[in-house]
Amino acid sequence: MGQNLLLVGSVPLNSNEEVFRVFGGALAKHLPAVPDGETGERRSWVNRLCYQIFSGHGDLEVVRRPQPVDGVEQLLPRTREDAWNFRVKPGVERVRFGNPGMRLGYAREAANSYFVFRTLREKGVLPPGLRFQIAIPMVNSVVRPLYFPVAGDLEKVRPGYEDALEAEIAAILAKIPNEDLAIQWDCAWEVSAVYGTAKDNAAEAEIATHTGAIERLSKNIPDSVQLGFHFCFGTFGGWPAFAPASLDRAVALVNASVKATRRRVDWVHVPTLDTVDERFYAPLKDLDVDGARVYLGAIHNMATLKDRIAVARKYLPDFGLAAYCGFGRTPSETMPGVLKDHLKALEVAGLG
Repeated sequence: MGQNLLLVGSVPLNSNEEVFRVFGGALAKHLPAVPDGETGERRSWVNRLCYQIFSGHGDLEVVRRPQPVDGVEQLLPRTREDAWNFRVKPGVERVRFGNPGMRLGYAREAANSYFVFRTLREKGVLPPGLRFQIAIPMVNSVVRPLYFPVAGDLEKVRPGYEDALEAEIAAILAKIPNEDLAIQWDCAWEVSAVYGTAKDNAAEAEIATHTGAIERLSKNIPDSVQLGFHFCFGTFGGWPAFAPASLDRAVALVNASVKATRRRVDWVHVPTLDTVDERFYAPLKDLDVDGARVYLGAIHNMATLKDRIAVARKYLPDFGLAAYCGFGRTPSETMPGVLKDHLKALEVAGLG
């Protein structure tokens, strides 16, 4: 299939069928795979896991939850200061999650969406050869200091959550024909962390902290399944959640993550900012992704896109394009314009 555009994941339309028809129908020939849009509660990305998985877990205590509005409970925080906080109960050394393969919801949603995907492909709405893309947040993007601020708790929760995620992946591989499947690891906190944003947790700035889970989970994915990565600067609280001066640490994380998979990686999404500063893009020359297709997250502010592409090509001559992130926190009514921007970006980049 296509190699010029990538849809990162979330597209806030009314249903996965609408995402497949609207975005898939218009962009399919340019895409390696198409996501289901992460509609419904998955629109909140990892925030949903706070109230669906962590709140009410027998080994965890809720320290803080989003404040009510006009007396009505809120499940999703409006700011980082309003985010869920948890702590591991005294005496618990490792938090485990029951109902393996079902607990996190990724396998259930994937199976339901794949049925719609397959049906639309059979009807000719989606072309033969297009894969079904599942975006899964990596372990450390879910179990991170924002939600688990107590020293030592990350180490107690991450292994058990990784086990739960491994079971979800096994269920996905059992339910969906592997030759139709593409899995994408989403890494947002990992990018922020390696730039040192967790000032009271030095280990989070170490790349090795984040590649272990990638290695262990990737080894379970057969070569018949495509594997990709989405790295980003985050959108919680507004995009970008942070804005580094250079891609240096991001590139180092990308290289290490690809190497950690110990298998073929089909694509890598690398974030960019609205800047033409060459110092920002220069580390792209150091990308070492062993043949994976690189997609720059450059589809934003169309007025400057041409200039930004020109600067990036000085350091990485060949790449496809994507948005800076998924659109889960973007108003649904802006999606027609987002779709037009993707098609326009192909023209601007000479990739049409």
